[in-house]
Amino acid sequence: MSTNPVAAAPAPLKSRYAAPIWTLLVLAPFIAEVLSGSTRLSFLVVFIPEMLVWGGGALLARELVRRWRAGGPSLLLLGLALSVAEEFIIQQTSIAPLPFMGANAAYGRMLGVNWVYFLFMLGFESIWVVVVPVQVAELFFPAHRHKPWLRTRGFLVTCFFFLLGSFMAWYGWTQQARKRLGAAPYSPPLSHIVAGIATIALLILFAWMLRSVGHAGRNASGKTWSPWLAGLVVFVFSAPWWELITIIFVPHLEPPAWVALSGGVAWAVLAFALVQFLCAPQGFGRMHRWACSFAAILSVVVTSDLSAAGWTRPDLIAKFVFQAFGIAGCLWLALRLQRSEAPELRSES
Repeated sequence: MSTNPVAAAPAPLKSRYAAPIWTLLVLAPFIAEVLSGSTRLSFLVVFIPEMLVWGGGALLARELVRRWRAGGPSLLLLGLALSVAEEFIIQQTSIAPLPFMGANAAYGRMLGVNWVYFLFMLGFESIWVVVVPVQVAELFFPAHRHKPWLRTRGFLVTCFFFLLGSFMAWYGWTQQARKRLGAAPYSPPLSHIVAGIATIALLILFAWMLRSVGHAGRNASGKTWSPWLAGLVVFVFSAPWWELITIIFVPHLEPPAWVALSGGVAWAVLAFALVQFLCAPQGFGRMHRWACSFAAILSVVVTSDLSAAGWTRPDLIAKFVFQAFGIAGCLWLALRLQRSEAPELRSES
């Protein structure tokens, strides 16, 4: 045992959580934007505001969940709140007519909302921006999994930079990018903005009210599935979600919008119920969380590679390099978890 009081003193809170904080800030936009191909090498500069919005939003969502001692459903609800903020308030992509070339902008657009596009983004931004990056970041730093990473000042600073990044994203997209895409100026109705703000507030309230629901490992008698089987289930339910956005952007026979919407909602509810069932047994541990996270990430890589036509050569090469780096990182994390010498952490709920 060391007798040096300096050596024995714990690291300051600020430096102790710096690594997990920065890991999450980078992982959220990297997984959602870079691995999916939404952000390419040719305009990688937008990764900075993405870190502020996606990374900051994921960090704030995780912080609230840990302070409330809440479970997975609360984290998902906060992810949905972040998605509504993005789609209705920040970049307004779900309420403005879609400006992308080749997109069927009229498909699923009713009452000033791109409903099919919005449904896809609700799932994509809540899962791949918030839930999956939070899980992966906590797997990298398991000793800090159940602890808040921010003090009050850090929480307020994160809020400030989140708002700053939101303004940058709003200005860059609504005032600059839409013009370059040849889209007509768009001013959202005040009713849509108010509805968005009200929905965000309700989702945050529901996340707090349901903070005691859905904790992993809550069932001591349930049968635990193998990590690989759990991962396979997540992949099977994750990959088809991209069909919603494919309907809009890839010319083919389109089902009626109400079919896509009702089918998408039913698919999301079934996926949520099944994942909750998978993580309920007490034996649901680190490798299960890794397998589910890796399966979700792999579904992004596989489905995005099917729609890379028209990319420039540098963008395409960079895309494959980034994806190889991401997959290698996930596999390295799995080896690290398997070599862990703490049995009690392996079965941690």
